[in-house]
Amino acid sequence: MSQFTQGAQPQSRAPQSIGFLLLDNFTLISLASAVEPLRMANQLSGKELYRWHTLSQSGLPVCASDGLQITPDASLLTAPRLDAVVVCGGVDIQHSVTREHVQWLQSQARHGAQLGAVCTGSWALAKAGLLDAHDCSVHWEFLAAMQEAFPRTAVTTRLFSIDRNRYTSSGGTAPMDMMLHVIGREHGRELAAAISEMFIYERIRNEQDHQRVPLKHMLGTNQPKLQEIVALMEANLEEPIDLDQLALYVDVSRRQLERLFQKYLHCSPSRYYLKLRLIRARQLLKQTSMSIIEVASVCGFVSTPHFSKCYREYFGIPPRDERAGQQGGNVVALMPMPEDLMRPSPSSAMAALTRAQGESTFASVRL
Repeated sequence: MSQFTQGAQPQSRAPQSIGFLLLDNFTLISLASAVEPLRMANQLSGKELYRWHTLSQSGLPVCASDGLQITPDASLLTAPRLDAVVVCGGVDIQHSVTREHVQWLQSQARHGAQLGAVCTGSWALAKAGLLDAHDCSVHWEFLAAMQEAFPRTAVTTRLFSIDRNRYTSSGGTAPMDMMLHVIGREHGRELAAAISEMFIYERIRNEQDHQRVPLKHMLGTNQPKLQEIVALMEANLEEPIDLDQLALYVDVSRRQLERLFQKYLHCSPSRYYLKLRLIRARQLLKQTSMSIIEVASVCGFVSTPHFSKCYREYFGIPPRDERAGQQGGNVVALMPMPEDLMRPSPSSAMAALTRAQGESTFASVRL
């Protein structure tokens, strides 16, 4: 896992300029989930922390996957200088990425821009060779295709991945989690928490959260026995079934069972079963008021110390700290509107910030 720009920005630092490259049939929800946290960061801080621009190859309108057309701010040739570029992908990504896209992204990388992607946009970065030896996330529906097409990229099932100066997200609302995480690292967790409250976003998910990937999209339709075994595991988390019994249920030997898991899921059956139980435990810790002892019990652990040990080894944090992190509060302090907002600015970000001056939450978080 890598480094991203950390710490609060100096007061005199210019707004970070982010370009959103719109590919044909991009998903509008992913774009909105990435842009809206930036707008709200400006509003709540009362400062133009971020400035954003939409881009397309030619500067002509781009059609989203829902049929809506977005007119970009600039073409690749007329794009302003950018600190970061986020590729917005969607449906039929293989046919949406052109040679011009690839060359422009490579040029941005040479000039030191941070590179990101949402939904299936990771495909464009990988095609440009910009995700070699990097972790990346992509919408689960495209997971298998990415793994096969780009073996030098470490494609994960995580909601989002930040690896050095590459940050990639799966689809839906996951880009919001990624951007909140980035904003929190750059300007403090208090601001990120306040943004999530404004969007009625109950919990900011992190890099350890995984997409719920249907197994058939990881395995295809050629391994019905393995799918059946995993379904049995998922249905029996509180009282785990013995592996010999699992093998008997699907009419394979214990050795065949081990080979299936190693070949297609890259771990032993017992390790995969443990992973399912721990992921379920994490959901219960974050989403319910069940005690740690109760969570351990319903997830098939015979003792709380053993549960805590397994949990720490897998997630890097003990269950008690996981629960404590969910209960932390955030205090929002009021501050006056800064005078520099009265200066004219051509950016759409500043225009949105100016319109927000009448909002009760304007400049409500002190950086």
